[in-house]
Amino acid sequence: MLSHERAPLVYACAIAVAAALLVLTPRIGAPVVSVGSGLAAGGAVATVVCGLAWRGGVPNPLTRGDVAFNLADVAIAVGVGLLIGGALLHGWRERDRLLEAVDAPRESE
Repeated sequence: MLSHERAPLVYACAIAVAAALLVLTPRIGAPVVSVGSGLAAGGAVATVVCGLAWRGGVPNPLTRGDVAFNLADVAIAVGVGLLIGGALLHGWRERDRLLEAVDAPRESE
């Protein structure tokens, strides 16, 4: 089984990105975007858990030619694809709203 080690900064960034995805994307209101962000965040957290649980780094039991990967990598790739595709579709469906003015924040009285 192949594996690769990652720097602690990579794990910290994965947790930060996962948290941001889970907090921000439900506000969009597009189910495909929410599913995509959930998959990507879940894959990122799974990578962190695997990296901390196994000595020698994240295991990559799946191989295809010269490429080795794991299910967390698949979840991240599918999630990001759904996230981008869903955001583009949502933007296209709501394109009329792109021309609406954004209300300026009100100053405290």
